[in-house]
Amino acid sequence: MKPLSSRLPDLTLVFVVLLTLAYFFLTHEGLYDLDDYFYARYAHQLASGTFAVVPDPQGLLHDPLKERWLIFGPVAAVYTIFGINSITSTLWPLLCTLGCAGVIWGVYRHREPVVAAAAMLLLGLHYFTLNLTNYLYPDNILMFWCLCCALSLLLGRQTYRDQLVWGAGFAALNFAALLSKETIVYYLPFYLGVLTLDMYRQRNTRFWVAAVALGVCLLGAYLAFYQLYTHDALYRLHLIEQTNEYLKEGNFLAGNRTALVARITYQPVVFLVGTGLGVALLLAGAAALYSRRRPTADAGFWLGLTFTTLAFYWLGSTSLSHYNPITLVPRMATPLLPPLCVAAGFGLRDFVANGRGGYWLALLLLAGAGWLHNSLSVLYMVPALYFALATWWTNPAATSPWRRPGTEHFAALALGALVLALSIRPLYFMQKPSVSAHRAQQQLMRERLQAPARGVVFVDDFLIGNYDFYYGFQVPPDLRFRRFAAADSVRLAPGEKAWLLLNRSTLTNPELTRKLIRYQEPEVLARFPERRSVAQAGTVELFEVLLNAPK
Repeated sequence: MKPLSSRLPDLTLVFVVLLTLAYFFLTHEGLYDLDDYFYARYAHQLASGTFAVVPDPQGLLHDPLKERWLIFGPVAAVYTIFGINSITSTLWPLLCTLGCAGVIWGVYRHREPVVAAAAMLLLGLHYFTLNLTNYLYPDNILMFWCLCCALSLLLGRQTYRDQLVWGAGFAALNFAALLSKETIVYYLPFYLGVLTLDMYRQRNTRFWVAAVALGVCLLGAYLAFYQLYTHDALYRLHLIEQTNEYLKEGNFLAGNRTALVARITYQPVVFLVGTGLGVALLLAGAAALYSRRRPTADAGFWLGLTFTTLAFYWLGSTSLSHYNPITLVPRMATPLLPPLCVAAGFGLRDFVANGRGGYWLALLLLAGAGWLHNSLSVLYMVPALYFALATWWTNPAATSPWRRPGTEHFAALALGALVLALSIRPLYFMQKPSVSAHRAQQQLMRERLQAPARGVVFVDDFLIGNYDFYYGFQVPPDLRFRRFAAADSVRLAPGEKAWLLLNRSTLTNPELTRKLIRYQEPEVLARFPERRSVAQAGTVELFEVLLNAPK
């Protein structure tokens, strides 16, 4: 019978895949913001043959998203096969998220089963990893490429066979990452450090020759492409700088020295602990302490990549012309997640192997929970309780395998504690009601607002920016969409009607009411005193209205 230890990664992979799929379908909210709408629109243009590879003629373009071809390119293929909707729009980020778990499983399943299982859990069940599967954002896609790049560097340098192939693959994967998002540059300091070390030791020459040669060819072709189409080989770099200038407000470019000092000192700690990464950070720290006594090549590699990536995230700049630290938002930290979670896997493996250090881990986790003193504290309290009890309960001489470090049963308990801690938050959001009523809104628009309907539809300030997505970017020609506030200025032609599409979820969505939605349902209805409800789905209601009625 196959030992349980070799099945741990298999069972973990199945659990992570199932929970990810359940979260994806049960919490999907449709489009989130402008970014995913733009990516979807570019994908539609690519699929329909209307995509234009030209720069903005006035030089005013502030949108670098159009240059991230491996974000919307695969989505265009999905649109061609399955059509345009919110699920097909986010299938590519979902597949990349699942791909991360699959790659870790494939590489470490036999080599380091506990590391594989722990890394899959810490990465795959991290709340913001799951959350980003629902949106057409580049971050989980980049995370997949980052993991593959790192593994190709690690494995290619560990083998004496096919190093030319591994080196070429390393270059190609980094180029794919560059076509997804520019923040693959987070890994550049580590790459340069490893290259310098290999050159000093005169090792892995064939790997680096192939990587550098193909990398130069790909980058040269890329720059030549931009020179041909935009007459600026560094167009993408200039576009990023232009975007930074456009978005400079609040990003420390106006001399806010106090905010800048806070950003590069304690704020990253507050951010990382507050997003739930404290468990992984502590386990990675434990791996670093253990590696000082018994260093292993893989653990040292992932710890080195974690440290350099974290340093770049902590102190790096998004601009070359002025110091502009990276915004502390969860999706910007995705390049850090693969090395951090794999390094943390080695930390858990070390504890499972000897059962030592658990009290310190428990104490630090409890400190994190007490510092947060909010609902997220449970993420730290559960593993803290496990490490304390496991350290107290462990006995190398015990007959029960549940008490002996180094056994399959002892490892299963550790992984079970991670499963329990990391699953609570996703499960909570999976049972919450929708905050956007996307499906209900889509249902009414498909059933009631289709040709041969003619007239104007009044919608909220969020839907006005993306209503064409609901029609696959092909809006019925006789339908016009206007904001609620335009009710007094719209005139109907003979044979036209007017409708009010009221999404009560949108009007109460806290993500929108902070800045975009500045009105409530009574104010909206007051604009349309003569109205008749014609359809309702959940919190979304469609009215036929009489314009210019006395208020």
